[in-house]
Amino acid sequence: MQTPDVHTHEYQALDRAHHLHPFTDFKALGEEGSRIITRAEGVYIHDSEGHRILDGMAGLWCVNLGYGRQELVDAATAQLQELPYYNNFFKTTHPPAVRLAAKLCDLAPAHINHVFFTGSGSEANDTMLRMVRRYWALKGQPQKQWIIARENGYHGSTLAGMSLGGMAPMHDQGGPPVPKIAHVRQPYWFGEGRFAEGRNQDPEAFGRACAEALEAQILELGEQNVAAFLAEPVQGAGGAIIPPASYWPAVKAVLAKYDILLVVDEVICGFGRLGEWFGSIHYDLKPDLMPIAKGLSSGYLPIGGVLVGDRVAETLIEEGGEFFHGFTYSGHPACAAVALKNLELMDAEGIVERVRDDLGPYLARRWAELADHPIVGEARSLGLVGALELVADKAGGGRFDKSLAAGNLCRDICFELGLVMRSVGDTMIISPPLVITRGEIDELVRLARAALDATAARLAELRQPVSEESTA
Repeated sequence: MQTPDVHTHEYQALDRAHHLHPFTDFKALGEEGSRIITRAEGVYIHDSEGHRILDGMAGLWCVNLGYGRQELVDAATAQLQELPYYNNFFKTTHPPAVRLAAKLCDLAPAHINHVFFTGSGSEANDTMLRMVRRYWALKGQPQKQWIIARENGYHGSTLAGMSLGGMAPMHDQGGPPVPKIAHVRQPYWFGEGRFAEGRNQDPEAFGRACAEALEAQILELGEQNVAAFLAEPVQGAGGAIIPPASYWPAVKAVLAKYDILLVVDEVICGFGRLGEWFGSIHYDLKPDLMPIAKGLSSGYLPIGGVLVGDRVAETLIEEGGEFFHGFTYSGHPACAAVALKNLELMDAEGIVERVRDDLGPYLARRWAELADHPIVGEARSLGLVGALELVADKAGGGRFDKSLAAGNLCRDICFELGLVMRSVGDTMIISPPLVITRGEIDELVRLARAALDATAARLAELRQPVSEESTA
């Protein structure tokens, strides 16, 4: 352990006084005080109190190459010295944006040959929405405006992003969302299929039923009104929801019947997370558009974009005229330079292949061992993403009372033990840097089990009835 920073309380006081955090109960955080992260290397972060913590979430699903890669720092420095900023408006561009666009299209499926740059995944999904509706207007079908997405999906927190996402708490706070967006059931077998109506539904039948729900929604809205279906290959922020094997083939069969675009949100799954450059490749999806961000630069600088398939791009180029959309920092030269170096390093070091052939299978074996824990109902993983379902009733899948906030409790205990593991309700999820070693996976699993033990013990205390003597 490093020497604690004597300025911790000063940082916390300034943070409390001036900083509003994302997705945070401001009052509760102010009373508790923020954890101050001061430095990082490899797969570890360090806080101002001297604790080293294994970052099982790669920041926010993004630090794929790990912390402290000097090559990425050097790429940013060199670009900032040569051309720190210029825009891509007014018929101009610059080498980093051009080279990054070419590299991305080289890595993407063969039918994708264009990219529109943004500053984040939220902006990427905003852009996608406008592109999709613009495409259909140019095709002479301006009424095709409905986007079908999934319940509990996450596509950002801008007005359009939260509208596309299917998270009710965000909708409740955001006021009326963007119109003509519908949501269908998610392929969450453990939560909505395994114990549905007291029966153990076959996961493959459940996957097909979710695809049937999509078709029913298309027919209800009318094919002539539906522009696109939007989904993540694996739902990330929704709880690392890995669909049954039957799901994507059934969805593809449904979409093949109708003239509807497929948009696959690759913000989390892109750039090696599932053991392929894109989750779309893993599931053989051939989408029309792919929003990207996060792992594109390993989180070192903010950048996102939309990879655009030939079907859409050719229409926008040949028939579209001016597309009235863009951002000040679209294709920012320093961000693009870092992203390009990040992709070059991942390519040269065989990171994606290592996740597919070695680390992903190894994590799957070790992670599955946690399924025997008394409060774990399911342990699932794919590539380097995984989830644990916390349950009070292992046999029947019953959850803990919501008042216990079991997931949040487990998350806080993880931090205390030296591990970042995120909670989504009572689902614990991981998404470690892609450079994690087998030994570090062993450490992650060991710390996760210790956290589960401590969580189970604490929950047992909280669930015990208070006797009259103890309150006297």
